[in-house]
Amino acid sequence: MTRGILLSALLVLASPTLASAASDPTVSLLQRLADAPGPPGFEEPVRKIMVEEMKPLADSIRYDGVGGVIAQSGSTGPRIMIDAHMDELGGMVRRVTPDGFISMQMLGGWLDQALIGQRWVIVGARGPVHAVTGVRDIHVIPADERTRVFPRDMVFLDVGAKSAAEVAALGITAGDPVAPDAPFAELNGTGNYVGKGWDDRIGCAVLVEALRRVAHTRHPNQLFFVATVQEEVGLRGAQTAAAVVRPDIGIALEGGITGDVPGDRPEETQVKLGAGPGLFLYDSSTLPNRRFVALVKDAARRNGSPLQLDLVQGYGDDSAEIQRSNGGVPTVNIVVPVRYTHVHNGIVNRADFDRTVDLVVTLLKDLDAATVARLRDFTP
Repeated sequence: MTRGILLSALLVLASPTLASAASDPTVSLLQRLADAPGPPGFEEPVRKIMVEEMKPLADSIRYDGVGGVIAQSGSTGPRIMIDAHMDELGGMVRRVTPDGFISMQMLGGWLDQALIGQRWVIVGARGPVHAVTGVRDIHVIPADERTRVFPRDMVFLDVGAKSAAEVAALGITAGDPVAPDAPFAELNGTGNYVGKGWDDRIGCAVLVEALRRVAHTRHPNQLFFVATVQEEVGLRGAQTAAAVVRPDIGIALEGGITGDVPGDRPEETQVKLGAGPGLFLYDSSTLPNRRFVALVKDAARRNGSPLQLDLVQGYGDDSAEIQRSNGGVPTVNIVVPVRYTHVHNGIVNRADFDRTVDLVVTLLKDLDAATVARLRDFTP
């Protein structure tokens, strides 16, 4: 056995995550998607993975003008758009101080209290640069300030440099993307996976697996599996992709929000980790098509899958832009529950993921021309 092979074997034995990823393609896909950096507007590493996965399965691959990926399967029947967004919360370099610290423009809906003391990766011209978010030390902060949330304009990135010249030598300049540094891991044999960016890398993984399941089967539709960009800064990529696809029906695949940890309030969200896929009946951006909701419920019943219903304030998703496209499109938002969104480390459940894929595949097979016409018929 060569030294390289021996080292690889030892690494797999030492890491349950590496061992599982080597034996389970789904774990490998989830790990690669979660670990890839991709703040809004900088989705290239995620796009590369999505294209590599979808291209062998699709009849064609094309792109919209802002970088969304559109994989088509089938050439006749209703135009069904299945959507997940590639971007995650992140930031970009704003300014480098003379003594080598970096201020950051946040991208997406961060909580200020989630920014302190975290690890980040800056994707500079010379490759990734590791950083931490620093803040004034507790030993010198006045007592009346110690329990306050530090506003984001007090947060800085520390790359270990002593000057602006040293930062420049690392290949960092204003506008470079910044992503959370929070590697994927299986969580203690519980069937749960921890990682960054599940909003919406978990939806991207459902998108890939659903395409894999229908790619070589007969189905009555033109299916457009679309990985969009810049959702976290205003649903922008869904608007451009929908303009290209011109869908008759839209299905958004998202990371849901759980209400199953201490301190959660039942009126805020009802979804629980490990209890199956979720279906949004309301969020701040979209009201779903009621007939489509009924169809999803029926598909879940026939599929033997639990289905969690949820209504969430302060949540927007790509289905809103799909719904407004092409003269109006019936849409739903189907979610894989995620515990802890919009922070460095979130948790998803494998059974929830698998059941969501099953549900989406069943639904796609249900959407023939007559069913789509019924969903789109508003005749009194």
